[in-house]
Amino acid sequence: MRGTPRRLLVAAALLVTGALVTSGCDSTAPDAATPAPSASPKPSRVFTAGAAGVGDSYFPTYGNGGYDVGQYTIKVRYDPAKDRLTGTATVQATATADLSTFNLDLAGLTVREVTVDGAPATHSRDGNELVIKPAAGLITGNGFVAEIAYSGVPKPLENEALGSGGFLHTPDGAIALGQPESASTWFPVNDHPSDKAAYDIEITVPKGLTAISNGVPGGSTTTDGWTTWKWSEKSPMASYLSTVVIGKFRITTGEHKGRPVYSAVTSTVAKGAPDASIAQTVKVADYLESVFGPYPVDAYGGVVVSDSRISYALETQSRPVYSAGFFRRGENTDVVAHELAHQWFGNSVALAKWEDIWLNEGFATYAEWLWAEHTRQSTAKQAFQARYAGVPAEVWRTPPGRPGMTKLFSESVYERGGMTVHALRVAVGDKAFFEIIKTWLAEKRNGTATTAEFVALAERISDKKLKPLFDAWLYGTKKPPAPKPL
Repeated sequence: MRGTPRRLLVAAALLVTGALVTSGCDSTAPDAATPAPSASPKPSRVFTAGAAGVGDSYFPTYGNGGYDVGQYTIKVRYDPAKDRLTGTATVQATATADLSTFNLDLAGLTVREVTVDGAPATHSRDGNELVIKPAAGLITGNGFVAEIAYSGVPKPLENEALGSGGFLHTPDGAIALGQPESASTWFPVNDHPSDKAAYDIEITVPKGLTAISNGVPGGSTTTDGWTTWKWSEKSPMASYLSTVVIGKFRITTGEHKGRPVYSAVTSTVAKGAPDASIAQTVKVADYLESVFGPYPVDAYGGVVVSDSRISYALETQSRPVYSAGFFRRGENTDVVAHELAHQWFGNSVALAKWEDIWLNEGFATYAEWLWAEHTRQSTAKQAFQARYAGVPAEVWRTPPGRPGMTKLFSESVYERGGMTVHALRVAVGDKAFFEIIKTWLAEKRNGTATTAEFVALAERISDKKLKPLFDAWLYGTKKPPAPKPL
């Protein structure tokens, strides 16, 4: 993300008893006075409730435990005139524990019906937690399919420290957007980046409006004054990276390297800099591909919106969303470079825990510096030096590797995060640095990662002891010495 700092089952008692064991193929019969041995009863399987949170230290209630989602199929219908959404979400998952119940995150909307593996399931609410109790316990390692029908007036989520995020009604439609959370305002979800999944999304809106989401466009069909738009994101995606944007847009489509290109600029802003900037998406992506390795998702594009509540850009997978404010002074490909870099850092390689947010934002910031060097605006070294000399003292007091929840999107995470990346480059040299980057992205592709894993990989490839460097730049509360080769 780039912009104004802001957030930010009835349990079946399965009792397996042992059968009497008698002698098998012995040639002599057992002594009639000796009773046949009996097998000990096998222990009963114990089903327990899934956790209402994955245990993230910054956001304990985010996500849920006991299962892993593989695929979401979301079908929603939104009527802007009534600001009303109805939907059905199909969640295909695998149990990672013996579950009597499991939770999904769903904020505000009313659940009408739930089935699990086709059988009716009971459900209840605990705040923004949807608690589902299947007709039979879910067994570790087994797949299951939950289908949830729901409806209501979707509302954003308010976070005192990070601001609001989620579903926003707009004059010509709606926008669902936000970090660190937003998805639970329009579909039931395991809302934490540690549980990535594939998505198929259908959005039905009044004829004349466009509904844009993630991934590969599947076309649209119109019936009785309503148009259904289809989208598919098969590269595993963190839930906060999902989006839907409904309204009237200038649409540009095409193909690049066998992938679809789909971009949209709200018709509420004049044609010009936003359109020209988004048109550079594939050019920027090609440069970043030369630095980071193969482009990691299945489509290209971008969406420009003008809602005053959105003063940031967000790396929604395959199709970042940008505030029109980024283009008020003219063409701006720096922000495009930042959000596209996230397709590698943050999207393909996602956070295992929010504390490591610098892995997303530090590298996306550094990508801006690399892009500026590529376009001969300034060098990465010059960008580092300017920030090393000029950032506010608060940046040095806030450790980007452990910023705290309230400073998740602070300047330190972005700027000092970017400086950390440059300090690593200086310490190990260009050859090792770019090998570290490409190896990290290749080995962790479509997965999740931690800072400790990155440090270990950097030390392995460079054959240098880098912990002191990372300790100073990521966790220290004083300005580190200027970096030098090790």
